[in-house]
Amino acid sequence: MGRLSLIIYITVAVLLLLLISRSSDNHKSHAARHRHRRLKIRSNFTFVPDPHHAHDRAAFDPLVAGIERKREDREWEHHHYSQKHHHSDVKSEPQSHEPEWEDFMDAEDYLNDEDKFNVTDRLLLLFPKIDVDPPDGFVTESELTQWNLQQSQREVLHRTEREMEIHDKNKDGFVTFAEYEPPSWAKDSDNTTFGYQMGWWMEGHFNASDADEDGRLNITEFNDFLHPADSNNPKLIHWLCKEEIRERDTDKDGKMNFEEFFHGIFDLVRNYDEEGNHASHESDDDAHKAPARKLFAELDKDGDGYLSDLELLPVIGKIHPSERYYAKQQTEYIIQQADTDKDGRLTLTEMIDNPYVFYSAVFNEDEDDDYGYHDEFR
Repeated sequence: MGRLSLIIYITVAVLLLLLISRSSDNHKSHAARHRHRRLKIRSNFTFVPDPHHAHDRAAFDPLVAGIERKREDREWEHHHYSQKHHHSDVKSEPQSHEPEWEDFMDAEDYLNDEDKFNVTDRLLLLFPKIDVDPPDGFVTESELTQWNLQQSQREVLHRTEREMEIHDKNKDGFVTFAEYEPPSWAKDSDNTTFGYQMGWWMEGHFNASDADEDGRLNITEFNDFLHPADSNNPKLIHWLCKEEIRERDTDKDGKMNFEEFFHGIFDLVRNYDEEGNHASHESDDDAHKAPARKLFAELDKDGDGYLSDLELLPVIGKIHPSERYYAKQQTEYIIQQADTDKDGRLTLTEMIDNPYVFYSAVFNEDEDDDYGYHDEFR
């Protein structure tokens, strides 16, 4: 199988080289057609990890992700240094944080210098790293989803490591609840922010994340604490269910009745990709409530007319989508845009012919005087 894969890749590479060598004029015209597009670095950095913020997907290309991380780290260090010192002495800020960043100077110029970053060359390099199960010359939906998931998990863990630097006060590699300082948005004095309503950043959340129950969080547990939707810790998933019940329980009886379910979380559970899927609670008539009643009955295993935290388990992943969910969304978009023969998978040629589905681009003045963004799947 390995020999067959090698033959396939060699054949594809030879054909591409022949195509390029026989059509240098076409290559020039192709470059002219795309000169209006410039690759765009988009920083994922946010000062506040607010769950209300839209999800930012990780870069498709690890090299681009690395450049974005450098930019994020630079902003993060400046932000937290300024907070720590209350903006008192900007001149004393250390200058040794970003020795490698100077090599890139302007990130967009680096990415748009064909001698340094050629999109076709990058796709040629990345294709065999994605086409692994099996390596047959086609990138399937499952292969691309796994690739996108790996990139996003790397981004998430990097940010967790950065956060741990702040909260691990004694630098022992663990964070205790006493060391952890909730973000300002979760410390609203009237306790009406999302964070305190849901119990985020509070001791119950911390204890549920402490899988080994030693009273402190290691890097894996702290990552789960910050991103519970991606955790494999059943105690933390159960905590998410209990918090949903507690938040939606308007009559404070410790359970979720149908009306609380219908007006609270049914819209979060529904398939938002379905065309014409509007908010279910815009009308309280039986026709609008019928799908909700059906789902409620399916979840209400004991038939008592209420949902317990355990009965909410089957849909908690739709209420709090995981990185895998977003990776699959990203994959579906890419295949929809780049799969020209509509066979549900991508060839190397299809990927090379549709590079801007994988790399964010911005229009320049030749195409759009307003510099409109063309940020793919972001």
